[in-house]
Amino acid sequence: MLKGFKDFIMQGNVIDLAVAVVIGTAFASIVDAFTTAIINPLIALLGGNSEIGFAVQLLDNNPETRMDFGLLLTAIINFLLIAAVIYFVLVGPMNKLKEAAAKRKGVDAPASDNDLLVEIRDLLAGRPLSHPSDPRNPSGES
Repeated sequence: MLKGFKDFIMQGNVIDLAVAVVIGTAFASIVDAFTTAIINPLIALLGGNSEIGFAVQLLDNNPETRMDFGLLLTAIINFLLIAAVIYFVLVGPMNKLKEAAAKRKGVDAPASDNDLLVEIRDLLAGRPLSHPSDPRNPSGES
């Protein structure tokens, strides 16, 4: 039962889904901050202009017209920090684990785009598969 759970958790789509939820939540905070700090004051705008730190008070007598760029900047920084932590703590190590598991199973690393294009070209031309570094390819053609 534990092996089944481990296999389930180690599937890439489960980790990708968890990452997507966390990144989506962080992005939602950016959107919320943008709406609260920028869009709402523009709607409440009746005129006037005054600066307060990273915020701008569009109307002196109406606190609803305050555009708080500091709040938006904070949300963006939070998003970038969350994305970096998720990548370096979850995504990077999971990719390394997948590569290590593939090596243990004897599966080669994924072919590069160039290698795949060479294989496709060779298949379409009806000739045996070759690789530029393959000793059977004396021309060194790629």
